Amino acid sequence: MAQLWGGRFTKETDREVYRFNASARFDQRLYQQDIEGSIAHAIMLEKQGILSLEEKDAIVKGLTTIRKRLEEGSLVITEEYEDIHSFVESTLTDMIGEAGKKLHTGRSRNDQVALDMKLYVRAEIIEIDELLKTFQEILLRVMEENLETWMPGFTHLQKAQPVTLAHHLGAYFEMLKRDRSRLSDTYERLNTCPLGAGALAGTTYPLDRGYTASMLGFEGPTLNSMDSVSDRDYLIELLSALSTIMMHLSRFSEEVILWNSNEYGFVEIDDAFSTGSSIMPQKKNPDIAELVRGKTGRVYGHLMGMLTTMKALPLAYNKDMQEDKEGTFDAIDTVKDCLKMFMQMIDTMRFRKDVMAKSAMRGFTNATDAADYLVKHGVAFRDAHGIIGQLVLYCIEHDKTIEELSLEELRGISEVFDADIYDAVSLRTCVERRLTTGAPGISAMRGVIAEYRKYLKQ
Repeated sequence: MAQLWGGRFTKETDREVYRFNASARFDQRLYQQDIEGSIAHAIMLEKQGILSLEEKDAIVKGLTTIRKRLEEGSLVITEEYEDIHSFVESTLTDMIGEAGKKLHTGRSRNDQVALDMKLYVRAEIIEIDELLKTFQEILLRVMEENLETWMPGFTHLQKAQPVTLAHHLGAYFEMLKRDRSRLSDTYERLNTCPLGAGALAGTTYPLDRGYTASMLGFEGPTLNSMDSVSDRDYLIELLSALSTIMMHLSRFSEEVILWNSNEYGFVEIDDAFSTGSSIMPQKKNPDIAELVRGKTGRVYGHLMGMLTTMKALPLAYNKDMQEDKEGTFDAIDTVKDCLKMFMQMIDTMRFRKDVMAKSAMRGFTNATDAADYLVKHGVAFRDAHGIIGQLVLYCIEHDKTIEELSLEELRGISEVFDADIYDAVSLRTCVERRLTTGAPGISAMRGVIAEYRKYLKQ
């Protein structure tokens, strides 16, 4: 058992206790960050005269070699090591001798793991942001291709007013914008360096924490050593942001599942992103959307787990905080996998424009526009609302749409109707007249798309 402690103990740790306590099986994914932080720490120690130039060079060379061998697979992290920190230090000492034992001068595993997690999360935020941006680019392409793809907009899962597919997908573009903003905020708040905080009370060695922070790309050092080692707010913020991303993907998944059903028939999912039934040969199932919807609860669970772990911890570091890693790692992996799969599904999906338009017409989505027509011809809105209610009831009883009614039938309900009603309630007219910013009208949508293009270039 390779441990970084033991001098005051008279017998070895029980094997099962050691296994229960160890974290190397999951924190080994932090090896790059642990080595990066250790190199910066060694360089700073030499600058401050705590290490000799020869010792620093040997340490940096050894750490670089360990990283290379891990990446090549010629070096493996085994269960004999308690954690990634003990593996790196023990391997380094075996490789270069006494100089390796000096690497830990002026730091603790507490500030070391805090640093590793911040470095890891920073890199993952950048990667997730790039995935979100790619998804936005796919959505924007589909939007530009469907400015005149009429479809029903819904409230309460009932057809409400006509919109376009471009407008509908634009709502998800906005959600992804907010997701990216939340990740950016998290990055900004976490970007201070805990290295040099020690176990909880700093160190008597003359460390230059600002220099280390600068080397590692942080805005500066953390300003309270107790908070430095016990802060996990940024992980809670990250998990909250990831949960919101999954919530958005889950909402989108639910719509894809509905749109893919026989009752809707709005979309056809590419064969590469759907599966069949083992018993029913006619089935084509939206498995990717269903899995994304299902995995949302998994990410929510990790957020609740972290909040519960941290809710009553006294200052400063407690071993409970070791539970911050597995849930965070899994949440990050889950979100990245879901984004990759979902965006490819959308990118290859075929939208059935004719079915969408027919659905909008059969659902009386132009009823509000028919009421507006009457208002423009001098009828009070409340009276117009009642007249159109009667009109819809007539259509339902006679299995017709408003457009299919004859002028005689229309005038049988209100003499105000004239031949221009047919143009007023056409899907194109209903959509194109909605020109306020954020509305589905084509010119309004083109303006928004231009703004989105600028946003993606920033």
